[in-house]
Amino acid sequence: MYGKETMLALVNTGPGALELLDVPMPTPGPGQALIRTLAVGICATDLHMIAGWPRTGFPAIPGHEWCGQVAEAGPGVDPSLRGATCVGDNVLADGGEVGFEHPGGYASYFVTEAANLHRLPAGLDAGVTTLAEPLAVCLRGLRKVEPPRSPVLIVGDGPIGLISLLLLRRTAGLRVALLGGRPSRLDLARELGADVAVSHHAEPVEIAAQLAGNGFGSPALVVEASGSADAADRAVATVAPGGSVLVMGDYGGASASFAWNRLLHGEVRLLGSNTGSGAWAEAAEIVSAGKLPLEKLITHGFRAGQHADALALVRDRTHGAVKVVLHW
Repeated sequence: MYGKETMLALVNTGPGALELLDVPMPTPGPGQALIRTLAVGICATDLHMIAGWPRTGFPAIPGHEWCGQVAEAGPGVDPSLRGATCVGDNVLADGGEVGFEHPGGYASYFVTEAANLHRLPAGLDAGVTTLAEPLAVCLRGLRKVEPPRSPVLIVGDGPIGLISLLLLRRTAGLRVALLGGRPSRLDLARELGADVAVSHHAEPVEIAAQLAGNGFGSPALVVEASGSADAADRAVATVAPGGSVLVMGDYGGASASFAWNRLLHGEVRLLGSNTGSGAWAEAAEIVSAGKLPLEKLITHGFRAGQHADALALVRDRTHGAVKVVLHW
């Protein structure tokens, strides 16, 4: 045991309830590492989990967007890993994930499989490095549609949409538009390189006219990152014949209502991508080298004890928050 019997954790004790509690300190087993959490991002998925959903029960400890430091190496793990700053794939051998079925970074310590870890250089901003997780998700998704062709439309101005924009802008000459709902995020999208940023609050005819007038009327690729079922239906209706729709939003229990013949007659590729598995090494390398201005997405930071204020800010869509981070 790592010299302590208990630790602090934000425990999801019931529907909508998150409490800062003393809980037993976990012990790493064979092939595992004990991680001291440095920072953890608050994801919209965390809000669904905290509210209560079928995937996890209570009590549970969320936190899948984490950056940490190896506090202890379990049996069979290279002891030189101790002290290393790291991020890591959350999908474990049993199929469960850190931050969901397994306790995550909403605790001062947690355990994960050492084989999933990727070392980072010392001195990086821990808050920024929490974006390695959504970055890996975007990298894996975009690999399914590479090489992308102009024009590209991203639907959704959250971290997945904005990180996708940053990744797509690496392709010279690729024209990218973004459709979102918050003025501050649309301004950020323009700052990050979007050729066009359009509000989805406008009338559908006006949105279509704005996109068409800027050459995005029939995008070759639509990245659907909003989690809106209506937006996903519109993406299929909007994409150019022979184009692709990449779905990376979370739609809860919603069902699709698009015309299946649109896929058939338009020979449209409809692709879903959910995790970052297989893309973590590249994500860690990008974060380590500072290849993308990910710091522009971190808008607010709180101490773990200020979690109520942090969660309230994430839920409040009027204050311009993009990514809110808890620091331990």
